[in-house]
Amino acid sequence: MKEFLFIYRRDVNNIPKGSPEEMQNETKRWMDWIGGIAAQNKLVNRGNRLELDGRVLKSDSLITDGPYAETKESVGGYTLVKADTIEEACEMAKGCPIFSIGGTVEVREISVM
Repeated sequence: MKEFLFIYRRDVNNIPKGSPEEMQNETKRWMDWIGGIAAQNKLVNRGNRLELDGRVLKSDSLITDGPYAETKESVGGYTLVKADTIEEACEMAKGCPIFSIGGTVEVREISVM
């Protein structure tokens, strides 16, 4: 089996601010989805959410606030999964809760060096 990275992207200017109950329900949706992948023994690393604040380093030693201050879309987190093909990995990604807030999932194969 190959490993694939799910990269979660969302509009950082449009992150919903729900009630505690809504946030708890959203967390449960994520845990159920990740749990379903784990139950198939295809979860490599559950991944993590990324904070909005960060820095971008450029080759000329310039450090700017970031990430990607010039764009509104940002990486919100990641997960590593196992699948035989990228098509199979994409099928797993289709159930991702990020779609409910207008986000996207980028699916990338990990190339072992």
